Amino acid sequence: MTSEQRIAAALKVATDTKAFELGQGILGRTGVLFNEYFPGRKALVVADRNTWKAAGAEVFEALAAAGIPTEKYMFEEAEFHADWDHIEMLDKALDETGAIAVSIGSGTINDLCKLCSHHHQQSYLTVPTAASVDGYTSFGASITYQNAKQTFECPAPVAVVADVDVIAAAPKEMTAAGYADLAAKVPAGAEWMISDIVGTEPIKPDAWHVLQDCLDELLSNPAGVAAGETKAISDLFEGLILSGFAMQAARSSRPASCCDHLFSHILDMTHHRYKGKFVSHGFQVAIGTLTMCAVFDEFLKYDLSKIDVDACAAAWPSLAEEQQRGLELFKDFPAPKLGYEQITQKYNDAAEVRRQLVAVRDGWKDLHERIAGQVWSFAKMQECFKVVGAPYEPEHIGITRADIRNMFPKVQMMRWRYNVLDLAKRAGCYDQLVASVFAKGGAWEL
Repeated sequence: MTSEQRIAAALKVATDTKAFELGQGILGRTGVLFNEYFPGRKALVVADRNTWKAAGAEVFEALAAAGIPTEKYMFEEAEFHADWDHIEMLDKALDETGAIAVSIGSGTINDLCKLCSHHHQQSYLTVPTAASVDGYTSFGASITYQNAKQTFECPAPVAVVADVDVIAAAPKEMTAAGYADLAAKVPAGAEWMISDIVGTEPIKPDAWHVLQDCLDELLSNPAGVAAGETKAISDLFEGLILSGFAMQAARSSRPASCCDHLFSHILDMTHHRYKGKFVSHGFQVAIGTLTMCAVFDEFLKYDLSKIDVDACAAAWPSLAEEQQRGLELFKDFPAPKLGYEQITQKYNDAAEVRRQLVAVRDGWKDLHERIAGQVWSFAKMQECFKVVGAPYEPEHIGITRADIRNMFPKVQMMRWRYNVLDLAKRAGCYDQLVASVFAKGGAWEL
């Protein structure tokens, strides 16, 4: 299937985005698409100092030339993040102008425009400036609110104008971050398979096939991405956009993330810095992705067709015990009630755990084969990250292997979404599984 065919098929399952244009020298198309989807409305070009230079000024001129009343909103800070203070600031700007947002930037600006547009019961248009994240067309915005990184449900943009020349000119580390974010869909897909077999979040075929059928192909040229080759950059960006379309079709982030992203959320919520700067989402996710590839290397060594279901169900803790564990784990965390709240939402009683384990036990042969065909080995993923220029050791983002080891209990508990660690907890092999990642000869040997 060609890129054009993939995009056309993806737009059919997307629920929010109606137009996605990907090509070279196409910033001028913003005026045409804005008039098509927002006739008679004013545009508010939202950018920061860097993205204004990269594309914002040209987009502003294109909109004005198309007869569209246009204003601009600039984030002047050298470094800023998708937090609630900025949501309030942009909401106020949309109130005062009565305009439609035209997002110029990558993850932060797009998420701010997405949620603020939703607050105003309208859509928006986005002009990406880097292949750095998959959130451009995702259903939902990742915003820090009350010290917790949260995904707020809100529709994706109605139109995307992606100029490959602009995207390829972005700093190489942003492109490498995007490659890592796309690669996260490999272990995330395996965790969705697990969720599917236990019945907590069944795989939705439209959401699955829009990206997973071509994921390996779109990740196949890390050297080309590192070199800034037009085709490789275009393929990478297409994968990121398709990931967003998959999330639209699923109406959740399930197709795009699981434990791989939770390591990043912990770093965000604890305001982690390396060499005085925040580490990009994609670079954080790179280490989370490698960690989960290592987990699956070890997980696939188990034979869960031999689970002692009765013993596991008998040993299963009560809700009160799990709630107490959550309070203890997160007592010194910026969001101290997070573990308690999330485990309360996803707790299963012993009878439900028994049902889940029977399903895994009886379906293990098929599930094992499917996961083995889905995941990449730690060694393969690490080599691709080396080539593309993404972090491939924890120290590259200023954390240690012991830090990762200490994150595991929080990762397992901090989100209601069922993950491979939840299954390992139920099957009685969690401690052994995690320990093997850090054991002598393990991926993150301590």
